[in-house]
Amino acid sequence: MRDRLRMGLVAALVAGVLAGPGTGDAVASAPPALPAMSAATLTERYAANQLAIAEAAGSARESGHRDQADTLARLADPARTFLAFDGRAGRVRAVEVLGDLATAERIAVLVPGADTDLAHFDTRGDKPYSTPGGGARALYAEIHTQDPTARVAVIAWLGYSPPRTISLDVVTTGRAEDGAGELRRFVAGLYAVAPGAQVSLLCHSYGSVVCGRAVSRLDVADLAVFGSPGLGVPDREELGTGARVWAGRGGSDWVDMVPNVSIPFFDTTIGFGADPTEHRFGARKFAAGGGGHSDYLRPGGRSLYNLALITRGQVGEVTHG
Repeated sequence: MRDRLRMGLVAALVAGVLAGPGTGDAVASAPPALPAMSAATLTERYAANQLAIAEAAGSARESGHRDQADTLARLADPARTFLAFDGRAGRVRAVEVLGDLATAERIAVLVPGADTDLAHFDTRGDKPYSTPGGGARALYAEIHTQDPTARVAVIAWLGYSPPRTISLDVVTTGRAEDGAGELRRFVAGLYAVAPGAQVSLLCHSYGSVVCGRAVSRLDVADLAVFGSPGLGVPDREELGTGARVWAGRGGSDWVDMVPNVSIPFFDTTIGFGADPTEHRFGARKFAAGGGGHSDYLRPGGRSLYNLALITRGQVGEVTHG
């Protein structure tokens, strides 16, 4: 039965290449020119991006795109701080910071998976914690529940173009290769802001493929993947990183049905190789509870609890699955 379900899932994904383009792209002009990242330029970058988001909201409203305008208006809240924003169709980017990045001792970068765009940056049905912004807020709150004095920043990183779940892109490595380059450049910029900070990559679903491609050229303390279809390598050693590598999977996550294959296909690869939660892969397994594919950052959940511990560097307290 499971084999039939897996093959059916693959057939649906491949058939999705015939579907139309994704939705959720905003109406916006070119992003603002920003100074290089540093502690001294954070205020300037935040202000420039807030203005750009507000202008994009106005343009969307004038063009009759009410839903997009409402989404952008929420992002333009003066209390929010964005390191980057680009609302142009086909090039959507939004990178939000929670906490004081310049003084942070530890920084978590949340890398989202498929079906993530501006329309789903904060909201997704009744699970806001399954979005980049909502998940970052849930993680930030859990960290400060565990340690109210923690000097930690959490970053919701929509810094690449995630594929749609029902598409050929989601089973190939092209988007991940592009995203890995963006992620490497971004993390290098973080060290210009907070050179002494320890960075953790927390990567969900297809985002874990992005992180797997990037991590060998990054100086990070931890790589934690959850709901991962694979990292594109047969085992932890092939990642080529000195970081601690963690993997978790919820008991009801459908990604368990995705075949762990890696098949060359022209200039890309179909599938992402070994399951990182299997013992032979060599990752440290953390308990992720019994939730589904979108439940890893659910407040009160075991997965969120452990990801907060990993971000804080309290690895001896992580519970294992």
